[in-house]
Amino acid sequence: MESPIPLITEEVVELYQELSGHPRLSTASLGPDVTTQYGGKYCSLSTEWLQRDLARAENIRFCRQYVIFHDEASIVYWGPTGTCSEIKGELLSQESPSGALKAVLRKVSNKEKKEKQFLEVWDQNRKLKSIDLTALDKHGSVYDDDCDEWDDDGADGAVLQGEQFVYHEDWGETLSTRSVPVLCVLDIEGSSISVLEGIPDHLSPGQAFWCPDDTGVVFVGWWHEPFRLGLRHCTNRRSALFYMDLTGGSCELLSEDTKAVWSPRLSPDHCRIIYLENDAMGPHQQCSRLRMYDWYTEETSTVLEVVPRQVWGAFPGIYSMLPGLCWAADSRRIVLDTAQRSQQDVFVVDTVTGATTSLTADAPPGCWFVLTINRNILVASFSTPSCPPALKVAMLPEAGQEAQVRWVSLQDVSPVPNISWGIRTLQPPPEQENPQYAGLDFDAILLRPSEGPAAQKPPLVVMPHGGPHSVFTAGWMLYPAALCRMGFAVLLVNYRGSLGFGQDSVASLPGNVGTQDVRDVQLCVERVLQEESLDASRVALVGGSHGGFLACHLLGQFPDTYHACVVRNPVVNIASMVGTTDIPDWCLTETGLPYAPDALPDPAQWTEMLHKSPMRYVNQVRAPVLLLLGEDDRRVPPKQGLEYYRALKARGVPTRLLWYPGNSHALAGVEAEADGFMNIALWLSKHLRC
Repeated sequence: MESPIPLITEEVVELYQELSGHPRLSTASLGPDVTTQYGGKYCSLSTEWLQRDLARAENIRFCRQYVIFHDEASIVYWGPTGTCSEIKGELLSQESPSGALKAVLRKVSNKEKKEKQFLEVWDQNRKLKSIDLTALDKHGSVYDDDCDEWDDDGADGAVLQGEQFVYHEDWGETLSTRSVPVLCVLDIEGSSISVLEGIPDHLSPGQAFWCPDDTGVVFVGWWHEPFRLGLRHCTNRRSALFYMDLTGGSCELLSEDTKAVWSPRLSPDHCRIIYLENDAMGPHQQCSRLRMYDWYTEETSTVLEVVPRQVWGAFPGIYSMLPGLCWAADSRRIVLDTAQRSQQDVFVVDTVTGATTSLTADAPPGCWFVLTINRNILVASFSTPSCPPALKVAMLPEAGQEAQVRWVSLQDVSPVPNISWGIRTLQPPPEQENPQYAGLDFDAILLRPSEGPAAQKPPLVVMPHGGPHSVFTAGWMLYPAALCRMGFAVLLVNYRGSLGFGQDSVASLPGNVGTQDVRDVQLCVERVLQEESLDASRVALVGGSHGGFLACHLLGQFPDTYHACVVRNPVVNIASMVGTTDIPDWCLTETGLPYAPDALPDPAQWTEMLHKSPMRYVNQVRAPVLLLLGEDDRRVPPKQGLEYYRALKARGVPTRLLWYPGNSHALAGVEAEADGFMNIALWLSKHLRC
């Protein structure tokens, strides 16, 4: 029988309520410059924030407005205007290039609780238009996804007899309602809408914008033949840049058609398009090339190549999407943020010379995200493991002077007390070197209580990240901060294969999962236990997805080290996952096997996948295990966790399973996230005797 879980303490509830209430920045937009009677200039800054509302069990969005005075070389004065206000029903918004108009996509429910979508057009004084997109009946719902903004081709209406049960492929995890996207053009004067014809049937279009002369649309097209694979967090899907000519009806290829393309951005002078390019297939996340297409010469150049090895002080490579607005006013430089080992930093890139300069080299270490740049006014978010996100602005200096950038904070954010943190670098011993990629090192971020009795010799919670090609950057994270405030030290491990360390690090892991990544985490744990004042008799594991894969491996391979474990949607058996996940290519690629869509099941490959899975070591697991599973997880289907749960129960290992309906892989629902933390806190406290 399962032992009863102790009651949630009031202190833990209050702590979670306090820390979960810190909002995070999502978007920012700058209004046009206004010249005062004294010759100075100012503009408005509108920001959107996301915050958990525990009482309503939902994430709410609200806006904050600021005014910024500048002299085109520096920020002279700044301040908030008014109080915050919640944004309701708004799915998407975008200002016109002139800043005079704003388009808003809004979701509205009528008395019968049927949802409708409206396209609204606003100016500075009022709403000019409100168009009922549902009533036009030209397309399905407008996609408000941050990966791809699409319309679906399925307008509501009668379904033909015999067609109502036809299976329609979708794009996987969190995109299960995305099947056959189309591009639409809305005439706001006549309130008419038309679906663009001529896009090849084998492509799903997205990330579209008007071409320089407004005669057509540029878009990214993803191949969905022979069948769709999961797209979320997968920048390796075959795709290319296309131009749809609305005057002639032709669809023209603008980039190579054997790569993976994403994040196209048009320069302010409408002459150049930059975009990111990855190799198709292989690891889902990689170091990207920065490419540029000249609209008038029709020539493509490589601005930045893939970076093999990260060298501190040099540009680390690009590992995330480009900001929606990233071009400087000179239409020559762009600004982006990217992982630099265990930090996230901001860089300016000269697209002509390929020269790069850090804009945060002299700033405090942490995690920077670029929100927007307009007329060289740069807006960013900054946080650390002990400080929630703060809003920063700066004027981008002239070319050659970028290192002199001066950031100012638009609002004060106080650090959370009793959290200290630092980054440490580790070098694998000779026997654990990768023979093909020798000399790679890796990082870990250690949080620990900074004062009080818990700071003397706290228990340790080890957290390897998921992906596996992802990274912990030194920014604000709710669970680690809350656990640290409870008295735990928290170790966030960026093992070899993490982003931000160069493409060689990424390439070193496929074929070595279950060994190289496991040994890196264990080496890190043993090292911090030797060098830090921590309680080696109270060490636990917490991990999700591939982090759960590593946690389960570590439990079985090093059973004497760990005394409790919590895993969220873990990969436990790659062989049984390959036929049920939306990313079957991941199962073979990370195992070190070739993936082909038409390949038949191969017993030797299944054997190799099982050999690299944690299930191989389940007989050696002794520590109590808590599993948190999302019922709607398409990435790592919950049957993976159930398989592990049953194996542990059959062997008498104390285990508990939490099942979250309506939640997918990230378990990001407000209620599931809160319940998950409470159960994690109680499980660790109980089994580490805290």
